[in-house]
Amino acid sequence: MRAMILAAGLGTRMRPLTNHCPKPLLPVAGKPLIEYQLERLAALGVKQVVINVSYRAEQIEQALGDGQRWGMAIHYSDEPEALETAGGIIQALGQLDDGQDSPFLLLNGDVWCELPLDRLPRRFDAKGLLLLVDNPDHNPEGDFLLQRGRIVKYADEDYRMSPPRLTFAGISLLRPSLFAGLAPGKRALGPLLHQAAEKGELAGQHYTGFWLDVGTPERLQYLDRRLQHAQSTE
Repeated sequence: MRAMILAAGLGTRMRPLTNHCPKPLLPVAGKPLIEYQLERLAALGVKQVVINVSYRAEQIEQALGDGQRWGMAIHYSDEPEALETAGGIIQALGQLDDGQDSPFLLLNGDVWCELPLDRLPRRFDAKGLLLLVDNPDHNPEGDFLLQRGRIVKYADEDYRMSPPRLTFAGISLLRPSLFAGLAPGKRALGPLLHQAAEKGELAGQHYTGFWLDVGTPERLQYLDRRLQHAQSTE
């Protein structure tokens, strides 16, 4: 399986910590956040990883190198101007497509999730599978509705009659065909996923364990304390 880590953001919500350091390299329990992602991918057996970079790209490339220490090959997709999520994927698609429309694993570089990645299904009859979590305080209305393993759309007037929406965890398995016909350029992933959901092209999996969007200094500090405590009790 091939994988991509999204790491090109400016990290504006994380300022001032990101004034001189890109968010993926911010330390958590003594190690850059993105290194935990690479370790998890290596444990899954992933050998080819694409990382899109833009803000302070040279720092990320220098810190991670070619991936040899994790037993994988890291390819960098440089974005002189950040292309947003879908735009970054489209630019890197040539390195993610095996020619058979096999799904690749996509990870946001700033999420922490304790679900073992091998518990994500390798086979599913959809263009993508999204991991969904219970809504955090900063996203109380959620993103998607999940019914019997499928992500579905419902009308606004049906909101009160529907189960609560869930939040996209920033972890997904996506097929290259999801991006077919889309021209390179700046493009967000959210609208594309909602369009696919309207067509019944997305599957979903609900995870109820620990997950965190590490998007602010406060959440970074919380995760740091949690991991340090876990390490001290091992």
